[in-house]
Amino acid sequence: MKIRWLGHACFLLTSPKGTRIVTDPYDEGTGYVIPAVEADYVTVSHSHFDHATVSAVQGDPQVISGRGDFSLDDVTAHGTGTWHDEVGGERRGPNTVYVFDVGGIRVCHLGDLGHLLNAQQKAEIGKVDVLLVPTGGTYTIDAQKAWQVCQQLNPHVVIPMHYRTDALAFPLDKLSSFIAEAGGCNRIGATTVELDKSDVSRHMKAVYVLDYR
Repeated sequence: MKIRWLGHACFLLTSPKGTRIVTDPYDEGTGYVIPAVEADYVTVSHSHFDHATVSAVQGDPQVISGRGDFSLDDVTAHGTGTWHDEVGGERRGPNTVYVFDVGGIRVCHLGDLGHLLNAQQKAEIGKVDVLLVPTGGTYTIDAQKAWQVCQQLNPHVVIPMHYRTDALAFPLDKLSSFIAEAGGCNRIGATTVELDKSDVSRHMKAVYVLDYR
């Protein structure tokens, strides 16, 4: 499978059979300019402008939101209910964590998770091979809590997202804070990483840093 970072919390996941899923598309108010990208499905973790601009995605995709089980052609997905803050959604509302089974690799996109996971949420999410985790704080968990969530879910590969870059138009923490928590990273030097089961199984919490352009 392939994972391409499009900036912020937006990724293009492509299955071995070619099914294309875009997560949390944004509008230009983020400072990023979303590249021309087509998808079969779009998942939306919550309704904020920087995560739910479905119109930015080409190809008339089917929109997936909320909790539950979903069949996306050769990909299965499950949405787990969480919160966008530490006070049960009182400040920023709900957030959905999606786990995709893509060619036997379980990819978890945390959206704008704002808290550590409780036992029920952790059990519902289940096994995670690749974790897409927000690290920039302010609106989500910060670098320290992001690494704690990595410890909770114990993925093979971690890909950070939702942190400050040269493009971002609002203040988040830099990636360096999370890298310090993790003890280092592997800079891919590209927007896309291609993974198979053997790649994933060789690691435990290896941090892969992708480019957004």
